[in-house]
Amino acid sequence: MAISLASLRRGADARPPRILVYGVAGVGKTQLAADAPNPVFLQTEDGLGRIDAATFGLLRSFDAVMEALGSLYTEEHDHQTVVLDSLDWLEPLVWQHTAQAHNQPDIESFGYGKGYLAALDTWRSFLDGVNALRDERGMGVILIAHAEIRRFDSPETEPYDRYQPKLHRGASALVQEHVDAVLFANYRVSTLKSDVGFNKKVVRGVSGGDRLLHTAERPAFLAKNRFGLPETLPLSWPELAAGIPFYATPPGAAPASTTAARS
Repeated sequence: MAISLASLRRGADARPPRILVYGVAGVGKTQLAADAPNPVFLQTEDGLGRIDAATFGLLRSFDAVMEALGSLYTEEHDHQTVVLDSLDWLEPLVWQHTAQAHNQPDIESFGYGKGYLAALDTWRSFLDGVNALRDERGMGVILIAHAEIRRFDSPETEPYDRYQPKLHRGASALVQEHVDAVLFANYRVSTLKSDVGFNKKVVRGVSGGDRLLHTAERPAFLAKNRFGLPETLPLSWPELAAGIPFYATPPGAAPASTTAARS
């Protein structure tokens, strides 16, 4: 098709969001996703517990995950959100599938780093699948991951530790490129300095129990968003959805802003 001025459109994206939510264990990542509009879960770990949500059950292979995506793409249903829980439990399935596709016994048998590079093609197949659900079936996408503390080598400062998604470095970067928001879930933590005698003080972390969702990168954690969200939100789906134009704007109405923050 020839490109002309008639093909121009506004830059604001009216499609459903693609969100990566990662955080510490037990903070409520799965419950946040379960509160999204009519979700269906692709479980690679048994993390739903007592949460009542539609699920394909535990998917034990990469092919099973792709079959589930295929059924959501081809069959009639009213689900509005697809949830993958979790990416770090999907990753071993990605490695296994990649090794089998290249006639290797495991991901390490490729040689130094080559297996993880080959695995990125498998990751792209998965991301293409969820993008098809978003673009052609109008489904929001929520990807859940656990957090790990990893050293960050900054070109501007001395290295320091920060929270990141618990994924291989290349896979983590690829997923982050494909989503509209990377959100870090954690408890509110303050520090308390105590005198232990002999002119010594100990600093302890104290949690107030509040669960927060961080939307912008800080030295302590990785985060981003393209919606202009507040830097910190309560870990609540209504609070999050209120800042996402797709959910906050009534159908047929003009978006509240056409200048979404870009990462």
